[in-house]
Parts: sequence; structure tokens; C-alpha cells
Amino acid sequence: MNQGLGDGFSVIQIIQLILAPAVMINACGLLLLATSNKYSTVLNRIRVLNEEKRKLFKKAGEKNFEETLRLESLSRQIGHLMHRAGLVRNAVICYTGAIALFIVTSLLIGFSFLIHGFQSDSAIIIAFLLGLGVVFTGVIYSMLDAKQGFEIVRFDVMADE
Repeated sequence: MNQGLGDGFSVIQIIQLILAPAVMINACGLLLLATSNKYSTVLNRIRVLNEEKRKLFKKAGEKNFEETLRLESLSRQIGHLMHRAGLVRNAVICYTGAIALFIVTSLLIGFSFLIHGFQSDSAIIIAFLLGLGVVFTGVIYSMLDAKQGFEIVRFDVMADE
């Protein structure tokens, strides 16, 4: 590979090499779709709880003990959900960044075939490996989100007991 990628390859092989990162783009797209839906759900849940909290604050003058407990519970849940939203946001950013890196990888492969003397082997490998690393980071954020989501539900169930 030291001679440059363009030497000795057929057009079909070149297209196959360019499309190889597309598999990763597709995989990241699926991860991004699921994570974006989760992000939207978490944000909507925060909005609903925050609206309930505002309504309870308006009734706070009545000094109802159950409402005070519910206000405390809502505040804790919103705090936990905000943390969870941050984790999901980070996963979305990672998956989007990985897609960009895989696109850069494909472009570099294409340029290496079109422009003779364009030595990009190291750049291609670095872009692809960075993309994989960013996907892995996104998966870590998703795992932390799953753990946080369970903790929120557990807290909510325990608060109602």
C-alpha cells in the first residue's frame, strides 16, 4: 500500500473500497435513529414533569403535604432526567460525528484514486479508526443512559411506595 491506493485496482475494487465505510455509516444511522428517538422521549418527559411542577407550585399556598412530597419527587426526577438527556445528547453527537468521519474516510479513498500522488493511506486509516473510536464512545454513553434510565424508574417506583 505504500505506492498509493490508486495503483493496480480495478474500478469495481475502487468502488468496493469506497463503499466499505458506508456499512459503518448505515450502522451509525441506525444507532442515531434509535438514540434520537430516545432523546426526544426524554426531553418530552422533562417538559411534562416540569409542567406538572409549575402547576403544583401554583397550588403550593394550600400547604398540602402530598403535593410537597410530589414537588420534591418531581425535582429529583427532573434532575435525573436532565443528566440522562445529557448522556443521550452525547451519544447522538458521537454517532453523528462518526458518520462524518466515515464520510471523510470514503472521500479520502476516492481522492486517492482520482489524484495521482495523493498519499492518503495513513489519513484513511486514521479517519476510519477515529470513526470507530467515536462510535465506541457513543455506545458507552448509551450504556450509561440505559443504567441511568433504570435508576430513574426505580426511584419513581420507590417514591410511590
